[in-house]
Amino acid sequence: MEIILGVERIRRSFRNPVAALGNFDGVHLGHQLILERTRGEAGKIGGESLVFTFEPHPLKVLRGPDCPPLITPFKKKLMLIEGLGVDVVICATFTRRFSAIGAREFVESVLVDRIGIRKIVVGYNYCFGFRRQGTVEDLRRYGREFGFQVIVVGPVRIGGRIVSSSVIRGLIQQGEVAEVARFLGRYYMVLGKVIWGTARGRLLGVPTANVEILNELYPKNGVYAVRVLVEDQTYGGVANVGMNPTFGGDRFSLEVHIFDFHQDIYGKDIQVAFIERIRSERAFNSPEALVEQIQRDMDQARRILASERFPWEEKNLTTD
Repeated sequence: MEIILGVERIRRSFRNPVAALGNFDGVHLGHQLILERTRGEAGKIGGESLVFTFEPHPLKVLRGPDCPPLITPFKKKLMLIEGLGVDVVICATFTRRFSAIGAREFVESVLVDRIGIRKIVVGYNYCFGFRRQGTVEDLRRYGREFGFQVIVVGPVRIGGRIVSSSVIRGLIQQGEVAEVARFLGRYYMVLGKVIWGTARGRLLGVPTANVEILNELYPKNGVYAVRVLVEDQTYGGVANVGMNPTFGGDRFSLEVHIFDFHQDIYGKDIQVAFIERIRSERAFNSPEALVEQIQRDMDQARRILASERFPWEEKNLTTD
């Protein structure tokens, strides 16, 4: 997949380009449907499938610290988009100056003049341009004026609820990771480097990988059954998300015990997929009591992983 960082770095013409427009935070089932439609429409005309997105996320620029946490950091978002078979990602650098571009100017100067767009695929609630004043109907009107087709993908519903980044964000914050998987079409996963910690887990007989805190959004504090991707190999495990209250911890951490694993992975990137929440985080009266609970957590995590079901395969998805 070709990645172009900045509209000004577009150096070539595209072959019958078909572009999906949006932020795509989470790359959830609704986003996936848009990207699949984009690839399909490009195939119909022998074209290239494009994603036009932004970095940083517009809300980070416009709302600053009031911006909700992102489901997927930029690197992870690109990895997920690449996995869906898109040919090109064009990532515009979002600034306040860029935000002041009007809807018509964005269409003419970027989509038409820079990209030479043939078809555009967007979600049903897509807005664009200065203060999000451009609507899907405006986009259709510009399509008639400039000669491109606009395809609008309706909402995806799970159990009658519309799949959206805000819904998914709330479920993650509540620790409802199994429910999150139904909306994402995969487990919620965080990416991070293994760093040195206190080595307390090793002293307790349960060595853990301390994962660097890079993501903005983590599940609710607690203990989870997880799967861990290390250099293209997947292992089961149990993870603690939180503050380690038994030892008076004052820093948020993600610690993962990987089952039957003895490799040195300090400094390496791993991915942690959250399968199911086991319990809340709490303080114990002694290290011995904590170790006993950890053993129970590990046994429960093994049972969960042994009988693993894939929530996204349930047949309750509808589209408009």
